[in-house]
Amino acid sequence: MGRGRAAGIAATGSTVDVGEATTRYLLYGLLPSWFVPGLADWAMHRRTRIEDTAGAKESLIHSLMMAEVGVPIAFTLRYEVNPLLLSVQLAGAAAHEATALRDVRTAVHSAREVKPVEQHIHSFLEALPFGALSALMCLHADQVKRLLRGGGGDADAWRLVPRRRPLSPVYLAGIAGAVGTCVALPYGEELLRCLRAGRTKKQRKRRAGADPAHWQAV
Repeated sequence: MGRGRAAGIAATGSTVDVGEATTRYLLYGLLPSWFVPGLADWAMHRRTRIEDTAGAKESLIHSLMMAEVGVPIAFTLRYEVNPLLLSVQLAGAAAHEATALRDVRTAVHSAREVKPVEQHIHSFLEALPFGALSALMCLHADQVKRLLRGGGGDADAWRLVPRRRPLSPVYLAGIAGAVGTCVALPYGEELLRCLRAGRTKKQRKRRAGADPAHWQAV
């Protein structure tokens, strides 16, 4: 940007509130976009027939990972950022990363093929929590310092404090609807599919043990 243009902007009083812009990005950009790789990952699991390979074990790991990310997000949408909430967010991000590693190991050690496209989707799902958390910590650097000092003697540092400026009920309802449609329904369907396939396999094994000649013929 040239000096003349910068001077013109300064003269007209045009300013950008970085904090407000970052908050809008987190609420209306990053958080809604999170559902896209989540759905894509579910589609890859379905395409590689997770119910016939890794089964319910991997599907349960997926549910755990969503809880590790979902609980801190839900708290952040309802409560003020303070040392307690930052601790919950940091713990959730660390647990999510450790569980993601276990998830990949489970898939690789099973008969399910983890294609390069799915691995690329995982890179988004792993990076987004850290991107969101780092932006939030920059917005609340004072609370980060307070966390490092053990709360700084603030009585509200270690309790959940409702937001002074609550988010719009319409926005919260929209996020809840998106979570139900893009997360709960598809991954719930995945888990049910895996559980049903597991029961079917057990029944076949029992029948095969009871009548080996019949099932060998089948």
